[in-house]
Amino acid sequence: MATVAASLALKSRSPAETRRIGARLGRLLQAGDVVLLTGELGSGKTCLVQGIGRGLAVPEPVTSKSFVLLGEYEGRLTLYHSDLYRLEDPLEAEDLALIECCAEGALVVEWADRAWEVFPPEHLLVTLEISGDRERDLTFEARGERYERLLAAFTRGRRRRS
Repeated sequence: MATVAASLALKSRSPAETRRIGARLGRLLQAGDVVLLTGELGSGKTCLVQGIGRGLAVPEPVTSKSFVLLGEYEGRLTLYHSDLYRLEDPLEAEDLALIECCAEGALVVEWADRAWEVFPPEHLLVTLEISGDRERDLTFEARGERYERLLAAFTRGRRRRS
């Protein structure tokens, strides 16, 4: 795994705010980008992905389906949303060929820690933690030059809105 070159910590005070953070990130994503999400059940991963879909101008709601390992949503780019929660073995993720099929869109993976081995060393890692009834702590870690630039643009956009 690439070393962390830049990081950013944010606090979300509601699911709606987590979606807004995701939308801001989604507006910046480019084809081939990989965003890996980790966090316990109920930490807001799906809310963040819903926001990313909104930022990518996906017209339909993004959902986490219990038995679907990879969903596709058409927007400005295709959003490839993978949820590895039900993965039994990391080798199953290899069979999905996630990186190969997602070169034309952006890949966002929930429960990425269930199959670290299949993801490229360069990516954006987002860790979500429950810090209150509705509050969540989000930590963004840029791993690789592309993701350093992405995180810098995300941070600049955040400052302009403050």
